Amino acid sequence: MSCILHIETSTAVCSVAVSEDSQVIYHEEERTEQKGAAAERLGSMIDEAMSFTDSHAIPFDAVAVSCGPGSYTGLRIGVSMAKGICFGRDLQLIGVPTLELLCVPVLLRYPDLEEDALLCPMLDARRMEVFAGVYDRALRPVRGVQADIVDGDTYREWLDRHPVYFFGNGAQKCMETIGHPNAHYIEGIEPLAKWMQPLAERRLLNGQTEDVAYFEPFYLKDYVAKMPKKLL
Repeated sequence: MSCILHIETSTAVCSVAVSEDSQVIYHEEERTEQKGAAAERLGSMIDEAMSFTDSHAIPFDAVAVSCGPGSYTGLRIGVSMAKGICFGRDLQLIGVPTLELLCVPVLLRYPDLEEDALLCPMLDARRMEVFAGVYDRALRPVRGVQADIVDGDTYREWLDRHPVYFFGNGAQKCMETIGHPNAHYIEGIEPLAKWMQPLAERRLLNGQTEDVAYFEPFYLKDYVAKMPKKLL
């Protein structure tokens, strides 16, 4: 099959994993209070993962990286590191959409969801804004990824016809606002490198790899630099 290095830096949790033949054989994660800050330790985490595989004489076939949306700084660092490794070791690059990645632990933990259930992963943006998409249980997009300012009607089109499961670090702040009987909230769902294996392996098998030279993260929104408070 294949051995893949997985890198995830889209939120305040930075994680690295290694999968071989559809099994996760190594995983490490680090958490901080600030989005993108954990990515500062990404280099040493990757070195540790590579030392692990080298000590077991396991050659890599590809690097998979969570490609957004999410933290601008985190995504930029994660993708840059992934591209550097691909260049240095002549490996294939796989981009894994962050919102699809969020769906993986939900599908694994809750295999008995209703047949017509929809999944709505959410990443916190600011105030009542989230990065969100709507998927069916086969991870087919029902609605594309957008930056949503959430109110009571934002997802009514789907809530009136389906049970919809909301999760991710943007979902908790939205649940009271959504307030629909078909809206369900799942706690504790994070985009982690250890969940990337099925999505990355499927893309590799289907030849859905990226051009290492030109690949960029999916930021969704342009980065806006802010002036430090001490300079105001």
